[in-house]
Amino acid sequence: MAGSTLASPSVDPVVAAPASAPVSPGRETWRRFRRHKLAMISTFVLAFLVLGVVIGPWLWPIPINDIDFSAQLHGPSWEHPLGTDDLGQDILARMMYGGRISLAVGLAAMIVATIVGVIIGAFAGMSRKYADPALMWVTDLFLSLPQLPLLLLVIYLFREQLKALFGVEGGVFVLIVVVIGGLRWMPVARLVRAQFLSLREKEFVEAARAQGATKLRQMVAHILPNALGPVIVAATIEVSAAIIAESTLSFLGLGFPPDIPTWGRLLFDAKDHLDSAPHWALFPGASIFLTVLSINFIGDGLRDALDPRRVI
Repeated sequence: MAGSTLASPSVDPVVAAPASAPVSPGRETWRRFRRHKLAMISTFVLAFLVLGVVIGPWLWPIPINDIDFSAQLHGPSWEHPLGTDDLGQDILARMMYGGRISLAVGLAAMIVATIVGVIIGAFAGMSRKYADPALMWVTDLFLSLPQLPLLLLVIYLFREQLKALFGVEGGVFVLIVVVIGGLRWMPVARLVRAQFLSLREKEFVEAARAQGATKLRQMVAHILPNALGPVIVAATIEVSAAIIAESTLSFLGLGFPPDIPTWGRLLFDAKDHLDSAPHWALFPGASIFLTVLSINFIGDGLRDALDPRRVI
């Protein structure tokens, strides 16, 4: 009709849904890790053990070498929650002190093994000619050596010299860490080499190479960050292997001296009293078992969380 205006139907404006913020790789890894129940439980167990050996001596300030012959081989009680040994020494205090050393040995030996393995594996993986077969020949040679007899031999030959240089505790610590780390780098090296062989032909490495990046820059800035996932998982396994190796040395009497009560040393001292005082061996043995088991489960959780191909 003339003169009339047709009202246009009201249309609600379309409100665009807000775009969800991208999830950072770290948060996604943590989300995937949290879904691994055994890994989360193991994280809490390991955190409890670490806090126990770190702050425990301040909460339970009993001297580790305080002898009380009236309390020899007593079982757990309010006065001694984990019992006493054959000299009346408090096992809880000795375990907390020795746990620091056992965990420190595992961590330090893992660092040594990981650094050596990453360096050798990276150079082998980037080499296209002679370095790769030579380095892998050395790796296979070390893998073929009997590790425990070689470990015992090196400890026996060099412990006195290092004791003179670093003192009794420092010398034994340095020697055990270097020897264990020096005999555990081979799996890391083979893993890193495999990662480098796979990644060195990827497009982002080709782009860096076309821009004039040196081999060292390609290794450090481009390939190594993308290969860290499997390396981190392997490093957790090395911690548990180093703790077991140190405990084995101490149990065989070639580790730390008697006045430094690592968990392995406590087992060595308790072996002759398993019938009369089983608690003496039970608690350090359980600590080693829980620590190694927790680290292995954490490694499994990290493997699943860092691998995007795995559905969690």
